[in-house]
Amino acid sequence: MVLANAVLTVLLQALPGADANLSIEVGSEGRPIASATVRVAGREGTTAADGHVALSVAPGDHEIAVEAPGYLPASIQVNVAASGLTRASVTLLRLEEELIVTATRSATRLQNQPLRVEVIDGDDIEEKAMMTPGSVAMLLGETTGLRVQTTAPSLGAANVRIQGLRGHYSQLLADGLPLYGAQGDSFSLLQVPPLDLAQVEVIKGVASALYGPAALGGVVNLVSRRPRGGENEMLVNLTTLGGVDATGWLARDPGAWAWSLIGGYHGQVRRDVDADGWTDVAGYDRGIVRPRVWFDDDRGGSLLATVGFVAEDRKGGTGDGGLAPDGEPFAESVDTRHIDTGVVGKWFAAQRLVSVRGSFLQTSQDRTVGAARERGTHRTGFLEASAAGPSGRHTWVVGGAFQHDGYDPRDLPQFAYTFSAPALFVQDEIAFGKRLILALSARADRHSEYGMLLSPRASLLLRPGRDFTLRLSGGAGAFAPTPFAEETEASGLSRLRPLSGIGAERALGASCDLGFHKGGLELSGTVFGSEVKRPTQVASVGPSAVALVNAPDPTRTWGSELLARYRRGDLTVQVTHAFTRSTEWDVDVAARREVPLTPRHTASLNVIYERERWGRLGLEAYSIGRQALDHDPRLESGRPYFLFGALAQRRFGKLRVFVNVENVFDVLQTDEAPLVSPVRRPDGRWTVDAWAPLDGRVFNGGIRIIF
Repeated sequence: MVLANAVLTVLLQALPGADANLSIEVGSEGRPIASATVRVAGREGTTAADGHVALSVAPGDHEIAVEAPGYLPASIQVNVAASGLTRASVTLLRLEEELIVTATRSATRLQNQPLRVEVIDGDDIEEKAMMTPGSVAMLLGETTGLRVQTTAPSLGAANVRIQGLRGHYSQLLADGLPLYGAQGDSFSLLQVPPLDLAQVEVIKGVASALYGPAALGGVVNLVSRRPRGGENEMLVNLTTLGGVDATGWLARDPGAWAWSLIGGYHGQVRRDVDADGWTDVAGYDRGIVRPRVWFDDDRGGSLLATVGFVAEDRKGGTGDGGLAPDGEPFAESVDTRHIDTGVVGKWFAAQRLVSVRGSFLQTSQDRTVGAARERGTHRTGFLEASAAGPSGRHTWVVGGAFQHDGYDPRDLPQFAYTFSAPALFVQDEIAFGKRLILALSARADRHSEYGMLLSPRASLLLRPGRDFTLRLSGGAGAFAPTPFAEETEASGLSRLRPLSGIGAERALGASCDLGFHKGGLELSGTVFGSEVKRPTQVASVGPSAVALVNAPDPTRTWGSELLARYRRGDLTVQVTHAFTRSTEWDVDVAARREVPLTPRHTASLNVIYERERWGRLGLEAYSIGRQALDHDPRLESGRPYFLFGALAQRRFGKLRVFVNVENVFDVLQTDEAPLVSPVRRPDGRWTVDAWAPLDGRVFNGGIRIIF
């Protein structure tokens, strides 16, 4: 390699009229990329098999822009010296096929997708893996337009709200499969370690046309990390609150077949931070194991198979010697045993891409809420087959799906249900040249309980200029209610009346997104709106009973999102702002109100400095605005607050040492008002809503070893 560089230097210097010599190396994940297109100062070249290309340009500051099939475009700034050879290196992020096929069901590149798909990439995942190694909750909660809302403060249960819509409208997937249930639950986010993720895809807004009734508010798809190069990892982390994480990722990539295995233990000591006798940080012990197997043939076919096991015991409620306001101890606990399996297969037949997906899961929970014990088992089965292909300017997809969802309660048989929903879906992307692409999709689900559910959607991609993209999208969908909503996930089912007279919810949604990308600067602005008709709410029907009902007035939500990101060399700066205005009909008082726990304004500032061989430093600041509260006898709204954090990571070859601090200034909700209400809610809860941190300032640190 030294000899080759020397020869290259001599040859470049011998060129007549060459102002300066520039050697560019293009790679991804430690491997060179051949046939990448490199543009600098009006000159263009293509990388060789070793990922290198040589260009002659004028001395001075230049932008290097690189594109390659299968990768996201990238650009860097470089100062080309007047003499000698200037070397530059550009790293591309792989554009995984799963990102295209799973998120939008077409073979179109991400940049050409009319439907906006936001991607949380490997760098962000690696950063959050050092902050919360046991869960993806922080990773999602710090994404613009997403809010991870705690539903049961004492147990720490949480779900993700997308653009202001309640968490049970969000569909959580793994490699396009519902491995966490047809509707998910408030503990799934807390049981997924980020160490084996390649990226996270987010589709905001009504996505029922793509994924059925459970995706009324949007989709979060966790894309698994494919073994490359046979690297293994081990991460060990400790926190000042008594948390322990030990996770290992083993992988082999011998050829056509590859496999990976993630396993680990995650534990937390139960904490009463404000010493009021009530748990503020739930205690838990959790073990997880998930093997995956991949196969790729030489004709474009592939196979992914996985099995997952989760065992967790989680405890909250009153602590040792603690009492509820009625003078009695109050127990809260949930023991979970989860097993799932899934398969994704793709192959070409008669120049058509045929895809088959299937999964099955069983989650058993043994839950205690006060004196009530609730034991039950969720089972979800899923099967889908589709075919896709090009036809002139069209890229079409047609397919069918079947989903079975059931709950078998041991202690509360009145809540047993078994739903099935066969479905047909079609999609067509029409390219009117490079500047205009239209996507039309529709889905029909025949739900065994709620009848025919129709979900159309249309999306348009327009490129008004070289550096601008405009996306317009609108759709409609439906949601099939179950006894499990945000409130009942927190309180349990013991005080809930059996469901009667409930109808499916219907929704309309639209968004407009304008993006600008030039060099290291990326700007994005979005306006969105949605209306959910006949939304289900938990209504009080007495001092100690509640019922799930359809509200007579719709839930209306609208808002905006702004993002600015700038990359220059080793430095990345990102600023975001989100405005959300959401109102609903309060069935208890028969009047409209702001949807509780929905801040109108949130903003963030993130600064990351990273050098490949040295490590990274990060600073982050978050602003959360005032938010309405529900059933809080002391406060009508939670006050605005700021959160600050910092991360430092140092690399020593294959060893990485990290330390992180969250909530530097120790913001606590319980400094404003107690967590425990003086009166018990009709649904059985003693705690008020969690609108701010309950754990306070937390340090964590550990090591990550790559071997």
